Amino acid sequence: MIIIPIVVLVLLTVFLVFIRQPRFGRAPGGARLERIKKSPNYKNGQFQNLSPTPALAEDTNFFRVLKEFLFNKSKRTQPAGPIPSQKTDLLHLPSGADVLVWFGHSSYFIQLDGKKILVDPVLSGHASPVKFTTKSFPGSDVYTADEIPVIDYLFISHDHYDHLDYETITKLQPKIKKVITGLGVGEHFERWGYDKNIIIEKDWNEQLVLDNGFIVHTVPGRHFSGRGFKRNISLWLSFVLQTPTMKLFLGGDSGYDRHFAAIGQQFGPFDLALLETGQYDKNWKYIHMMPEEAVQAAEDLRAKKILPVHWSKFSLSVHAWDEPIIRVTREAQRKGIELLHPMIGEAIHLKEHTNSKSWWEGVK
Repeated sequence: MIIIPIVVLVLLTVFLVFIRQPRFGRAPGGARLERIKKSPNYKNGQFQNLSPTPALAEDTNFFRVLKEFLFNKSKRTQPAGPIPSQKTDLLHLPSGADVLVWFGHSSYFIQLDGKKILVDPVLSGHASPVKFTTKSFPGSDVYTADEIPVIDYLFISHDHYDHLDYETITKLQPKIKKVITGLGVGEHFERWGYDKNIIIEKDWNEQLVLDNGFIVHTVPGRHFSGRGFKRNISLWLSFVLQTPTMKLFLGGDSGYDRHFAAIGQQFGPFDLALLETGQYDKNWKYIHMMPEEAVQAAEDLRAKKILPVHWSKFSLSVHAWDEPIIRVTREAQRKGIELLHPMIGEAIHLKEHTNSKSWWEGVK
């Protein structure tokens, strides 16, 4: 009988050693934690959404969600063949080109008004602390960290693995001039060797002047955070980015709520809004938008164009891999909002009319 407790003790020890790896990051402490505690959005030991936001809808529970995820999800959660893509040489872009290149899911590169910007880069081939789970779709990994140029501004919306990737961030470290993120997320970066002097952590509804003509406003989302057992000890957010010539909404993950209309009223109109449209489900409808809600959010923001993200690289829900783009395209057409839908790696010229092909129609 003594064998059982020994085995349990060994397994527990292995687990505790495993979760202490750097890839899990680190909980905020010291002066950073004291600053967090002063935030009006931090109560009862964690950050709170503006509206009550349960992780699961009222008419479901964990076991029902697990059952649906294991047995009732679409047979097409992943494409049958490789995702088509293009390859833009980011290291040798013309200095005057104003372009956006999407890497799939919520990762993208922007060169605009002379600055190079990177948002939520995940280039490791997986969105998980272990490589054998949540793998990227075949064909969706067009870029490596070596093919990313020196970055003026790295924006991180929150610390989930599909937005903050340890392997990518550590490889990019020599190329990053400044990190802009939410309260508490900087603790991960410092553990991973980043100079604290280049990390800027903000609460909701704060302004940051980055450079002449480059202003950022940090605004709320409706989501959650966490890389371990404890949720919401760091802040999730979205960004209003004003450059000398354009205004962009860089949306992280968010369920639909009244904050979009408030942001649109205060900061709109926007030339372009990048909004999540995938990995949704009725069971967690408060923390991720349905595609139709993303179009409504764009309308609330008073966005001239919308670029749907959070799809086409990882399967994190039960819907077909291409369902998000089909639904958001249909809704955008119905409401008369221009939709950008580039291939992964395709350069979108931000100040020109863009008419990309419906490339997903050729993929089963």
